[in-house]
Amino acid sequence: MAHASEPELLVLTALRLKSFALAESVAAAAGLELDRAEPILADLAERALARYREGVLTGWLLTPSGRQLGESLLAAELEAVGGRAVVEGAYHQFLSLNADLLGICTDWQLLGGVDSQTLNDHSDPDHDASVIARLAVVDDKVGPLLLDLTGVLDRFGGYRTRLEHALGRVQAGASGGDGWADWFTKPTIDSYHTVWFELHENLLATLGVQRATEGH
Repeated sequence: MAHASEPELLVLTALRLKSFALAESVAAAAGLELDRAEPILADLAERALARYREGVLTGWLLTPSGRQLGESLLAAELEAVGGRAVVEGAYHQFLSLNADLLGICTDWQLLGGVDSQTLNDHSDPDHDASVIARLAVVDDKVGPLLLDLTGVLDRFGGYRTRLEHALGRVQAGASGGDGWADWFTKPTIDSYHTVWFELHENLLATLGVQRATEGH
C-alpha cells in the first residue's frame, strides 16, 4: 500500500510547488480540505516556516526555513518507505519525456519552432492537430511512470487526473468552450504544462535535486 504523507508535509510541499498562492490553492495542491489546511498554514506561520503576504499580490509562501524543513521531511519520508529506487527510476524516465514535452509546448506557442517569432494563432487546424497528437503520445508514456510513483507515495496520485483533464480540454478544441487552447500551456490555470512543471518540481524536491544543477 502506498505511503500517505503527513498533512504538514503535504502543505509544505504544496507551498514549494505553488511558490506563492492563496490558501485554497495550497489546500488543493496538498489534497486537503481547506479547513484542514488553514490551521497548518497558521501553525507554520507561527513557527516562521511560512508567511502570509498581503498587497497587490496576496497569498502564502515558504520561508527559507520552511523550505529546508520540507526538504528534510521529504528525505526522511523517502528513506522510511524505501522508495528511492522507484522514484529515481521514474525521475529519469520523466527527464526523457520532459525534453519532448518542452518541444511540443514550443510548437504549440510558435509556428516554425524555437527560432521563430510567429505566434500560433490557432488558425491552422492541421498544425494544432499534429501537436495535440504528439502531446497525447507523451501523456500515454507518463501514465505508467505516475502509476509507479503512486504505488510508493500516495501524494503523487492526483497528477494523472489533472493531466488527463488538461489534455481533454485541449483535445475538445473550440467545442469545449472559449480559452480551450490555454489548457496546453497557460501558467495561471491547471494547464498541461502547469501540472507537468509541478510534477517535475515534486520529483526534484522528493529526491533533493536542485533545479539549477539538474543534469550537472
